[in-house]
Amino acid sequence: MPGLFQKVQEFLRSPQGRKYADQAKRYAQDPKNRQKAQDMVNKFRGKGGGQH
Repeated sequence: MPGLFQKVQEFLRSPQGRKYADQAKRYAQDPKNRQKAQDMVNKFRGKGGGQH
């Protein structure tokens, strides 16, 4: 679906898109948030879900 990806690229180039991209980068720099994101990825991949 080239149309969808093109729309996403256009959004990311917009001022609002850049704002959200910057927020995501700041969020990802926090080690706690990075671990949360990694835990979610592992859960969706079926690795380590529910071991707590």
